[in-house]
Amino acid sequence: MKIDKRIAGLRHILNEKNADAILISRPENRYYLSGFNGSAGYLFITRNSLVLATDFRYVEQVKEQAPAYTLFRISGSTDKWFPEIIDGLKIKQLGFESSDMSFERYQTLSSAIDRAGIELKLTPLTDVVETIRAVKDSEEIACIEHATQISDNSFKHIEQIIHAGMTELEVAWELEKSLREAGSQSIPFEIIVGSGPNAALPHAQPSGRVIQENEPIVIDFGAKVEGYCSDITRTLCIGKPDDTFNNIYRIVLEAQLNAISKIVDGTTGAEADRFARSVIEDAGYGEAFGHSLGHGIGLAAHEKPNLHRISDDILTENMSFTIEPGIYVPGWGGVRIEDTVMIKNGKISVISKLKK
Repeated sequence: MKIDKRIAGLRHILNEKNADAILISRPENRYYLSGFNGSAGYLFITRNSLVLATDFRYVEQVKEQAPAYTLFRISGSTDKWFPEIIDGLKIKQLGFESSDMSFERYQTLSSAIDRAGIELKLTPLTDVVETIRAVKDSEEIACIEHATQISDNSFKHIEQIIHAGMTELEVAWELEKSLREAGSQSIPFEIIVGSGPNAALPHAQPSGRVIQENEPIVIDFGAKVEGYCSDITRTLCIGKPDDTFNNIYRIVLEAQLNAISKIVDGTTGAEADRFARSVIEDAGYGEAFGHSLGHGIGLAAHEKPNLHRISDDILTENMSFTIEPGIYVPGWGGVRIEDTVMIKNGKISVISKLKK
């Protein structure tokens, strides 16, 4: 992992924001900046020092995974260990991840500062590490490609075994089992399987509903490799699709392909969304496409950049994200087609090789 380069980029941002240090609490960011994948701990990154604070359970793990960091072993209450770290760092202003830290935790840290009588200002910072994470390096790209390959192969397995009479839960379990057997870590999000009317729910939870012939089946899933995720959706029909299915599927596919062909380096998230949404609106289904076109993907299943109606995020080289237009008709069902993609050489490269 290219830790040194990532920390250098973060320190440059801290200088711009006049912050002495930043407290990293979000698990994905902690892993991204240190290599430590334990479930608890904090990074304290100043302009010239690196400290990883965690408890007894992870001491040996930190030594192995995060050798660039000085280990601080947490014991006792926050009133005891937090002022001790701050005193050792000699800082006056500490940024924190405002989108991750709860108000209760913020109050606990503030109270510890007050009781210790130390001079420290807590400053909320938003999307600092997330902005760096949006552009992937070669190692990250390789992990995402591997996760996508696992997803592709697992879905091919589902295509071979799915049949009318299976329940949504059975399909979801067969898919999850296939993903794990192929080398995926824990799945990055709960698998979505929605059949018939349930396919009209963009985030349908698999149920005991029995899948029927001639109806839409939306399946949304992903794999995870070294912490990095893939995200794919395919819509199937067992038997003979009717005219409604064929028409809606054609519109959604055209919308996705239009976005794929037009998104280039420098496109905004709002412009990308418009490339797909205009196709669906022109076909008369604008109100049936209520979610965003896509989202960034990496260590989190949903991260920067954002692709929605008002997003001003700029899509640039080596950013990975999804393109997933959909149409949802209550009482009938829905169609969504989603691929994990990346901007390479100035244009979209589709990572998934699954047929549509």
